[in-house]
Amino acid sequence: MKHIMLIVAAAAMLAACGERVQTGAAGKQDSAAYNGTNKAFAEKGWKQGDKTSWESHLKARGQNSQNEYSRTN
Repeated sequence: MKHIMLIVAAAAMLAACGERVQTGAAGKQDSAAYNGTNKAFAEKGWKQGDKTSWESHLKARGQNSQNEYSRTN
């Protein structure tokens, strides 16, 4: 009886040392940021899929709201 319990315990410890196969999810592919998310809360005036519109809105956001120097003057 002791030998069986010892074998079961050893098998359980060895099973915990195994490594599962790690595969990436093949369903989702990355796309460019300016393609958008098809969400209703996108910024007004920005057209999804338009790279120049994306760049101009990004530049305006950087100058108007995220530029500490322009906010303090």
